[in-house]
Amino acid sequence: MFQHLVAIQREIYLAFADRIGGFAKTGDWAVLAAYLPMGIVFGAVHAMTPGHSKAVLATYLTGSTASLPRALLVTLVLSFTHVTTSVIIALLSLPLVSVALGSVGRAPLLEDISRGLLGVIGLWMLWQAFRREHDDHGSRQGSMVGFMAGLIPCPLTLFVMTFAISRGVPQAGVAFAVTMMLGVACTLSVVDLAAVVFRQQLLRLLETRPRVVDAVTRAIQILAGLVLVIVAWNAIIAK
Repeated sequence: MFQHLVAIQREIYLAFADRIGGFAKTGDWAVLAAYLPMGIVFGAVHAMTPGHSKAVLATYLTGSTASLPRALLVTLVLSFTHVTTSVIIALLSLPLVSVALGSVGRAPLLEDISRGLLGVIGLWMLWQAFRREHDDHGSRQGSMVGFMAGLIPCPLTLFVMTFAISRGVPQAGVAFAVTMMLGVACTLSVVDLAAVVFRQQLLRLLETRPRVVDAVTRAIQILAGLVLVIVAWNAIIAK
């Protein structure tokens, strides 16, 4: 399955690289625009591969009180940050590469910052659970989680942007990044739906027992907080 997804991405990338080359020669947006919708497919398939904070996203949403609209907002923030970070790195590559990039397609410094901030969110969730406080700022917290998880740049967006810049048409790379972001958001939205529905169905089964619901809610929140802290620990301190 994974190899099949990689093969699909490779075919789309090679085809789009050819369109970028044609656009660089002619400046005709029609050459590029006809293929831009494939960027959505590219982003959706790419987000199915390991990474993209899917586990972190599912863990947070399961342990929070976020509704589906709020969960979708978290995904939009994550997708936007994930892709935009790569675009910014590519556009400002000279001053940033030596600081943030340790190897092609990765940004260890940004990855450490991202995981560290998610660890802080995990500690906050644990603090809330043990103090028996309700989440009164869920929308703000969810947006923060989306931003922090998305700080890890998308390597394929970085490759596309670098290729477009090398051909003198960075605008082509940005156009493809926008469509790719939509595709990533589509796939992550499925994760949103699954996590929120799972939590809601579990609580609905227990709704006649309010004390059990409260205990289960806090247990899930504690578990989610611990997972975020452990992810941060393994990514930064234990590596």
